[in-house]
Amino acid sequence: MIVLKRGREKSLKRRHPWIFSGAVERVEGNPETGETVEVRSADGQNLALAAWSPQSQIRARAWTFDAGTRVDAGFFQDRITRALALRSTLEAQQHTNAMRLVHGESDGLPGLVVDRYGDVLVAQFLSAGVERWREAILDALAKASGCEAIYERSDAEVRTIEGLSPRAGFVRGNRDARRCAIVEYGLNFRVDVESGQKTGFFLDQRENRQRVRALAAGRDVLDCFAYTGGFSIAALAGGAQRVLAVESSAPALEVARENLAANSLEPARVEFTQADVFAHLRLLRDRGAAFDLVVLDPPKFAPTAAQASNAARAYKDINLLALKLLRAGGLLATFSCSGGVPAPLFQSIVAGAAVDAGVEAKILERFGAAPDHPVALEFPEGEYLKGLLVLKG
Repeated sequence: MIVLKRGREKSLKRRHPWIFSGAVERVEGNPETGETVEVRSADGQNLALAAWSPQSQIRARAWTFDAGTRVDAGFFQDRITRALALRSTLEAQQHTNAMRLVHGESDGLPGLVVDRYGDVLVAQFLSAGVERWREAILDALAKASGCEAIYERSDAEVRTIEGLSPRAGFVRGNRDARRCAIVEYGLNFRVDVESGQKTGFFLDQRENRQRVRALAAGRDVLDCFAYTGGFSIAALAGGAQRVLAVESSAPALEVARENLAANSLEPARVEFTQADVFAHLRLLRDRGAAFDLVVLDPPKFAPTAAQASNAARAYKDINLLALKLLRAGGLLATFSCSGGVPAPLFQSIVAGAAVDAGVEAKILERFGAAPDHPVALEFPEGEYLKGLLVLKG
């Protein structure tokens, strides 16, 4: 059991699942890493059942706020069944065979991420609690999904904060998963679940790729941080006149070329360039290049608020360069997946970039993650992806 300091129960009463180390007054007993513990207020009120994580600043993560709930294998089977049932109701289910099935805290399973790529699941166990219940969770996933194989990608850096070592490999079934074939709105993609970023593909950008597809007709498009070509392929399918895709990773571009070949598109209209995006944008500027649509989908510059200052400079730099490369009347689709950069700050950064670029710009639309990445109302940290569609005057 853990007892909180007086006055530190407020967030739990608002059903926020995280308990930070500074909120803990004392620990009774000697709970093991990942063990389920009772959480009580200073006056003895039962607040939650949570997974204990002694090495993390997030000292415990709540499984449930109902003290009468039993946290056992059946608990995880129920949570996973409910998460999959939600996805079955989404419109995207009719357009793709790739979807996020479990989205951590927002599905009541802190630290668990599960993505489906065709008949392969990719699971990430990122907290001590889900690590302790790993086998029960894998059994529940196999039963609920009917997938023939589950590949584990528990190799994210956050595991070290939890005192956990990295792990990757097949945990259920076994098959060649280096190139899982998926379909998204009629487009074909190959996903490398074994060595691709995160779980292999950025499913959170699904609807945003479709929006770029709708905007691309007749435009010259610059796709920055192109990864395996998701936005580039979508822009080509939407009728882009030409696409320049810039990405620093050679293996990612190899998959991007495979994705291009897997679709009935004109290869001559796209150019894949391996380069540092920041340096290449400056080179394009110096050459006087111009585009009608620029997509900026950089990696996470600021995982936490502590890195926000350095990240702000990087975001401003690339947005400033992108705005200079846009023709008048051009569109900038700019994104941030950094949890440490909230949406108001991101908008302020882009606004500052426009001022420094000496251009007038307007927000036409705002972007977020696809609906299979739900955000629990009591857990705003789940809303990490934000984006703007900006019109250059």
